[in-house]
Amino acid sequence: MDFSWTNIPYQLATFLIAMVPVGELRAAIPIALGTYNMGIAETYIISVLGNLVPVVAILWVLEPVSGFLMRKSRLFDRFFTWLFNRTRRKYSKRFEKYTGYALIGFVCIPLPVTGGWTGALISFVFGIPPRKALLDIAIGVMIAGVIVTIISQTVGYVRFIIAA
Repeated sequence: MDFSWTNIPYQLATFLIAMVPVGELRAAIPIALGTYNMGIAETYIISVLGNLVPVVAILWVLEPVSGFLMRKSRLFDRFFTWLFNRTRRKYSKRFEKYTGYALIGFVCIPLPVTGGWTGALISFVFGIPPRKALLDIAIGVMIAGVIVTIISQTVGYVRFIIAA
């Protein structure tokens, strides 16, 4: 049986695209609006939810997995200890002062490697509790969704004007 993206409903394709690291909703929103011709509200909601699914998994799975690996492997124990100590020593003073705002600001910038996935990894490294991190990351993802939607709509209008 051959797999084809044309057999998947647009909403599901948009949701799945928003889950992919690096692209996240920065890829899902323009594709949904431009290629699938989905409505703005539907695109926004599906993309934000799709972007948050892996964030939830990362926030609640990474800690137990890293703890297990640290207990079972001296190599992982040394790696994670080095990573946590180095990162927290180097950046914690600045980050602690603006924790929520820093995480929201980082996630909301719609550039590669600044989305929900990376925000979840940063919150893990800095030891931010998952519930707090999820709230900050969700706010950042929603802001990024608004920015990407506005940019996508603006580019669409400019392309329409140039073609006319």
